[in-house]
Amino acid sequence: MPILTLYNHLATYLVIGALLFGMGVYGIMTRRTLIGMLIAAELLLAGASVNFMAFNRFTAPDPALGQIFTLFIMAIAAAEAAIGLSIIVAFYRYYKSIDTEDAVHLKG
Repeated sequence: MPILTLYNHLATYLVIGALLFGMGVYGIMTRRTLIGMLIAAELLLAGASVNFMAFNRFTAPDPALGQIFTLFIMAIAAAEAAIGLSIIVAFYRYYKSIDTEDAVHLKG
């Protein structure tokens, strides 16, 4: 399979989406700061979006369906980033750190 025709196969997009999703899972598991975890969660959502768009392009009879799902994912990602950053700012103001080890003190 020539390298120039890889864009025309479902497997190429699924591998890219799986890599993004895998990097997001790895980032959430290994990062100690809340900002790093927030960025990793965005990678998770980007991987899911790529997979929705790939399945939309190659298998769906209605081309708008995958695009609508991706728009919803982007809206959820934007809301998650805004709410997550506001929680991180509030956490930093109180504890003067964004390390997840300090979040243990939030337990009742």
